[in-house]
Amino acid sequence: MEEAGVCHVANVCAQTRWAVAVGRLILCNMKPISPIRWDALAGYARDPKTMFMAEEVGWYEHASERVVGLLIRDYEDNDYAGVIFGRDKKLRFRCVSINDFNSRRRHAEVALRREMERVAAEPDTDYHQGDERGKPVDFFKAVVPEARLNPNFVKLRDEEAFSAARGIIEPMMRWYDDVDGNFIEQFQTTGFDARIWELYLFAAFREMNYGIGRVHAVPDFECTNPLATFAVEATTVNPSQDAAGAPLPEPPLNTPEEIRAYLTGYMPIKYGSALKSKLDKKYWAKPHLAGMPLMFAIQDFSAPPSMIYTRSAFEHYIVGYAHDWDRDESGQLRIHPRKINTHRWGSKEISSGFFELPGTENISAVAFSNSGTISKFNRMGLLAGFGSSRLRLVREGTAVDHDPNVTEPLKFRRSVNDPDYSETWVEGLDFWHNPKALHPIDPRVLPGAAHHRPESDGQVQHMVPDWHPLGSITLHWLDRAEQQRA
Repeated sequence: MEEAGVCHVANVCAQTRWAVAVGRLILCNMKPISPIRWDALAGYARDPKTMFMAEEVGWYEHASERVVGLLIRDYEDNDYAGVIFGRDKKLRFRCVSINDFNSRRRHAEVALRREMERVAAEPDTDYHQGDERGKPVDFFKAVVPEARLNPNFVKLRDEEAFSAARGIIEPMMRWYDDVDGNFIEQFQTTGFDARIWELYLFAAFREMNYGIGRVHAVPDFECTNPLATFAVEATTVNPSQDAAGAPLPEPPLNTPEEIRAYLTGYMPIKYGSALKSKLDKKYWAKPHLAGMPLMFAIQDFSAPPSMIYTRSAFEHYIVGYAHDWDRDESGQLRIHPRKINTHRWGSKEISSGFFELPGTENISAVAFSNSGTISKFNRMGLLAGFGSSRLRLVREGTAVDHDPNVTEPLKFRRSVNDPDYSETWVEGLDFWHNPKALHPIDPRVLPGAAHHRPESDGQVQHMVPDWHPLGSITLHWLDRAEQQRA
């Protein structure tokens, strides 16, 4: 539980420092911005090592975000310096100037303002770094005929209701290296869900202060910082199709029996199929992954609402146990693991317990989330100040109740437009650690997430943040009154 609070405390401290800066800093043409907006614009330029040498204490923009600035405090000497970022040839904010350190914060702020004004007056070419390859890409410009575009991509591109997601995705994608050369085409067509999931993971691992390499086509990410290095291969659970590629209807969910069969048979098989197909590729045998921890990351996109309620199916499959419960004479909750040998659906049958499969000793952990969706991007985009002023978002769902004697999760409903609402990318992300891994990953190097470690008797050790949503939906609408004021 100590580790669980680190990300939350850091987020609160950052927001507090930003509020203080807003109240005290009145400098011509340099405006404070929120840490989450600064991260969306320029956070991907960070070198992970710098977070161990200096604290970020101020975030600013100048000339309608032509340049952005960062005020840092050196841990060792306790002095301050400003760093200025401008857009390179591919429109990515990167460092273009660094001020000298100053023992007084106010003096460092004044020096940062002056330097931001000077840099903002320079031509665009002075921001170019000389190592850019190719030209800026408009990720929302169709690269295929309109008839081939994914309906969800069209909504993201065109609808005001998704303008916040569109706003935060655009600067992010400028940092996402397209190793395969087909990311944009897949993002706009048949691979929309999978590409959104990859973008979510990119944002989450960057938020955890990892540099992400995409030099090799596989796996999807090679993450590194001074504390750890590991690789991640992403996969998704997709809609079932027939031999011709046409979508098959989802199983009926009209009765308790049908729902039970869906969650204990149909969905565990779909999770198992996706993970087994990745396991069969034996990524760990590739020379550049020798000795490196490797994890899989999976999310369910098999049907529009399925990700909300298929968490239990994933947990049954990954652990190979169900967990029954009763209460003792004093009313205290008791958990009884029950071994699951197989999952069946029609003529299909698979063994339960992913970490019991041959070869899984090479998999350090499996990351799971049901939050890597366009709704997540819309919420984070709204928090970062992107999108229409008319956009209203309300999030409702369930979260972990830390009372050890309850059997039902907490229910919540929150307005994302509320000034007190906060959220992080890593919020809602779970790591299931392989107890037999040849190269285990220390949960402490993955802060802010929930961590689970199955034991041989079917019990599971849990380290869960104070606030950990299990599933949610996001309602959206456009405020007509705001339109009239505009």
